Parts: sequence; structure tokens; C-alpha cells
Amino acid sequence: MIKNNSPLLGWAFNDVLNELHQLVFEGVPGESGMFELSLLEREYIAYLLACYYQCDRCLQFHERAVTVARRKAKSAEWAWQDELVSASLFLHLDGRKLSDLEWKRWLKTWSDFSKRINSHHEGLASYLAYAVGIARNDISLMNHAFSNISDIFEDNNRLKGVISDIDGVVIFMKAATSKNRSDSTIITNLRSRGVEDV
Repeated sequence: MIKNNSPLLGWAFNDVLNELHQLVFEGVPGESGMFELSLLEREYIAYLLACYYQCDRCLQFHERAVTVARRKAKSAEWAWQDELVSASLFLHLDGRKLSDLEWKRWLKTWSDFSKRINSHHEGLASYLAYAVGIARNDISLMNHAFSNISDIFEDNNRLKGVISDIDGVVIFMKAATSKNRSDSTIITNLRSRGVEDV
């Protein structure tokens, strides 16, 4: 029997998800390595993935987190929300479904657009693209973004750290967005069978 007011997957699952959030965004002494990407950069990636996966709850959470991180970092003003939504629009286009001619044009257009984002945070556009590439297992996009990231970091340990940071955010966000987007539907499904205590 499902108990009222307890999470659908139980408290233990929620605890694991909370611990994963802490590992990816805050770090845990003795358990997580040093981050290569700033908290703000990781939160920008999370916000973009929330937009990409259309999870309103995640969007609200990470919008607040970006705002706090920007304030702490004393980040200069820029239209980060508009630009990240635009990046999500670009990245929704799956290069595997494009002709060679279209893919080449997409790469050129993305490169031009990326300069706007990178003028505020060097490499951020490629971090975003690499994250989406991981999320949908898009090898072409990952290869393209990795090449750009690789050009930024000469030190292999730093490069590995950046990729690890991006991967951690993607793994957390895919779990969180899937859960947050689907809970209400699952509850509706259960209630349609008369399961009211969810």
C-alpha cells in the first residue's frame, strides 16, 4: 500500500537524488573531486537541460540557483535566460537527421551564435552542446563540442574534469527531470484505478 504524503518512489530514493544533487553541485568532502567548472557554469547547464526537457519544476529551481550563483559571482549583466533558451532551440535540432549540407550550415550558424554566449563565459556554448549530446547520445554533437572544449584546455586533467562536471550535471538532470515531469501523470494514472493515497 502506498502511504499518504510519502514520495511515490519512497524516501530512500529521494535521499539518493538529493545526495546526487549535492555531489554534482555542491561537492561532498572526501567523496567528490574538485570541480573544474564553476557552480554558475554548472547551473547554466542545468537550466538549459531543464528547458530542453521541458520540466517546469526544474526550470524554476535552476533559475533561482543561477540567480543566486550570479549574485555570489558578481557576474556582469547579460540576457542569460533568453540566450540559453535560444541555445536549447539550436540544440533540439538533431544533426543525425540532417543532410551533410544542412549539418554544415547548422555548424556555421551555431558557431556564430556561440560567440554571443562565449563572450560572457568562455566555452559555455560548447559545455551546453556537449551536455545535450550526452543526454541524447548524439555522437556528432559530442565530437563537435568536445573539439571546441579541447581547444580551451591544454591540461588533460583539467579537460577530464570539465567533461566529468558536464556528465555529472546531465546524469542528475535526466533523473530529476524524468521524475519531476512524470510524477503527476503517474499519480493521475494510479488515481484512475482508485489509488487515492498518493
